[in-house]
Amino acid sequence: MTDEHQGDARVIGLDEAASFWQPVPANGFIRNILNSRMVNAGTNFSMGTQTVAAQCFIREHTHAHNDEVIHMLDGKGIARLDGVEYPIEKGSTVFIGRNRKHHFINRSDEPFTFLWLMMPGGLDDFFEQIGRPRSIGEPEPAPFPRPDNVAEIEARTVFGWTDASYNQS
Repeated sequence: MTDEHQGDARVIGLDEAASFWQPVPANGFIRNILNSRMVNAGTNFSMGTQTVAAQCFIREHTHAHNDEVIHMLDGKGIARLDGVEYPIEKGSTVFIGRNRKHHFINRSDEPFTFLWLMMPGGLDDFFEQIGRPRSIGEPEPAPFPRPDNVAEIEARTVFGWTDASYNQS
C-alpha cells in the first residue's frame, strides 16, 4: 500500500438508498444509490435503478452534458435511440452519448428494471425533485402527474432537449 490518498469504499444496502415513486408516464420508482458527493469520488457521477411500470415509458430526451449507461436487470422493453428501436432484456447494456435522443418503452404487462449510471452526475437530483418519497414494501400509489415546473427542473438538472408532446395535467 502506498501513502497516496485512498478513495472511499462503501456497501449500500437495499434499504439505505433514497427511493422515490415516479410520476406519469414512467410510473414505477427509482433508487438513488450512489453519487460522487456521497463517496467523495474523483469522478462526478450518479448511479441508481429505475423500475418502469407495465405499459409505461420514459419520454424521449437528451442530456447535453452527460453520458449515460443503462444495464437491464429484469424484464424486457424497447430502447429507442435516435428513432431506431432496439429490444432490450435482462443482461442488455445501452450506452448513450451526449445529445443523443433516447426513449425507453415498456410494452409488456410486467415492469422492467435497469441500472443507470450518469457521468457527470445529476440524474439523482432530477428524480428526487419530481418524485414522491418511497419506503420499501409500501403499496404503489395511483399514477400522479409530473410537477407543473418539470421543464424548469429538467433544465437545471441534466436534460438538454425533452419531448414536450406528452403533457399529463
